[in-house]
Amino acid sequence: MLIDSSNGARVRLWKIELQKLADETGLEIQVCHYPPGTSKWNKIEHRLFCHITQNWRGRPLTDRAAVVELIAATTTKTGLNVKSQLDERLYEKGIKISDREM
Repeated sequence: MLIDSSNGARVRLWKIELQKLADETGLEIQVCHYPPGTSKWNKIEHRLFCHITQNWRGRPLTDRAAVVELIAATTTKTGLNVKSQLDERLYEKGIKISDREM
Protein backbone atom coordinates (compact mmCIF):
# COMPACT_ATOMS: atom_id res chain seq x y z
CA MET A 1 0.00 0.00 0.00
CA LEU A 2 1.33 3.43 -0.95
CA ILE A 3 0.02 6.49 0.90
CA ASP A 4 1.13 10.08 1.24
CA SER A 5 2.87 11.49 4.29
CA SER A 6 0.13 13.81 5.58
CA ASN A 7 -0.70 13.10 9.23
CA GLY A 8 -3.85 15.05 10.05
CA ALA A 9 -6.24 13.36 12.51
CA ARG A 10 -8.81 12.46 9.86
CA VAL A 11 -6.14 11.40 7.41
CA ARG A 12 -4.54 9.07 9.96
CA LEU A 13 -7.84 7.28 10.64
CA TRP A 14 -8.51 7.00 6.91
CA LYS A 15 -5.07 5.47 6.38
CA ILE A 16 -5.54 2.92 9.17
CA GLU A 17 -8.98 1.88 7.86
CA LEU A 18 -7.71 1.68 4.29
CA GLN A 19 -4.84 -0.53 5.44
CA LYS A 20 -7.34 -2.78 7.25
CA LEU A 21 -9.30 -3.09 3.99
CA ALA A 22 -6.14 -3.99 2.09
CA ASP A 23 -5.19 -6.57 4.72
CA GLU A 24 -8.68 -8.13 4.79
CA THR A 25 -9.09 -8.32 1.02
CA GLY A 26 -5.49 -9.03 0.05
CA LEU A 27 -5.66 -6.13 -2.41
CA GLU A 28 -2.68 -3.95 -3.15
CA ILE A 29 -3.98 -0.39 -2.88
CA GLN A 30 -2.21 2.66 -4.22
CA VAL A 31 -3.56 6.10 -3.32
CA CYS A 32 -2.81 9.16 -5.42
CA HIS A 33 -3.97 12.66 -4.59
CA TYR A 34 -4.49 15.79 -6.58
CA PRO A 35 -2.45 18.68 -5.16
CA PRO A 36 -4.40 20.92 -2.74
CA GLY A 37 -6.88 23.23 -4.45
CA THR A 38 -6.98 21.32 -7.73
CA SER A 39 -10.48 19.82 -7.44
CA LYS A 40 -11.67 22.53 -9.81
CA TRP A 41 -9.66 20.71 -12.50
CA ASN A 42 -10.88 17.25 -11.55
CA LYS A 43 -12.48 15.93 -14.75
CA ILE A 44 -14.64 13.42 -12.87
CA GLU A 45 -16.15 16.11 -10.64
CA HIS A 46 -16.86 18.32 -13.64
CA ARG A 47 -18.39 15.48 -15.62
CA LEU A 48 -20.67 14.60 -12.75
CA PHE A 49 -21.63 17.85 -11.05
CA CYS A 50 -22.44 19.90 -14.13
CA HIS A 51 -25.10 17.31 -15.05
CA ILE A 52 -26.44 17.15 -11.51
CA THR A 53 -26.79 20.93 -11.57
CA GLN A 54 -28.65 20.81 -14.90
CA ASN A 55 -30.95 18.09 -13.55
CA TRP A 56 -31.59 20.09 -10.37
CA ARG A 57 -33.13 23.10 -12.16
CA GLY A 58 -33.35 25.08 -8.91
CA ARG A 59 -35.91 22.84 -7.21
CA PRO A 60 -35.83 23.14 -3.41
CA LEU A 61 -33.61 20.56 -1.75
CA THR A 62 -35.84 20.04 1.27
CA ASP A 63 -34.02 17.12 2.88
CA ARG A 64 -31.21 14.61 2.34
CA ALA A 65 -33.51 12.19 0.52
CA ALA A 66 -34.29 14.88 -2.06
CA VAL A 67 -30.57 15.40 -2.68
CA VAL A 68 -29.93 11.66 -3.05
CA GLU A 69 -32.89 11.29 -5.44
CA LEU A 70 -31.70 14.27 -7.49
CA ILE A 71 -28.22 12.79 -7.84
CA ALA A 72 -29.57 9.31 -8.65
CA ALA A 73 -31.84 10.71 -11.38
CA THR A 74 -28.92 12.27 -13.26
CA THR A 75 -28.07 10.88 -16.71
CA THR A 76 -26.45 12.19 -19.89
CA LYS A 77 -26.95 11.60 -23.60
CA THR A 78 -23.55 9.89 -23.70
CA GLY A 79 -24.60 7.25 -21.18
CA LEU A 80 -23.48 8.54 -17.80
CA ASN A 81 -25.78 7.06 -15.15
CA VAL A 82 -25.24 8.18 -11.59
CA LYS A 83 -25.99 5.93 -8.63
CA SER A 84 -26.37 7.32 -5.13
CA GLN A 85 -27.67 6.22 -1.78
CA LEU A 86 -27.88 7.79 1.64
CA ASP A 87 -25.43 6.40 4.17
CA GLU A 88 -27.30 6.56 7.47
CA ARG A 89 -24.71 4.74 9.55
CA LEU A 90 -23.46 6.50 12.66
CA TYR A 91 -19.73 7.13 12.71
CA GLU A 92 -17.79 7.58 15.91
CA LYS A 93 -16.27 11.02 16.30
CA GLY A 94 -12.90 11.91 17.77
CA ILE A 95 -11.12 8.63 17.04
CA LYS A 96 -7.42 9.07 17.78
CA ILE A 97 -4.73 7.10 15.97
CA SER A 98 -1.55 6.78 18.00
CA ASP A 99 1.94 7.02 16.57
CA ARG A 100 2.35 3.32 17.48
CA GLU A 101 -0.67 2.34 15.34
CA MET A 102 0.71 4.30 12.39
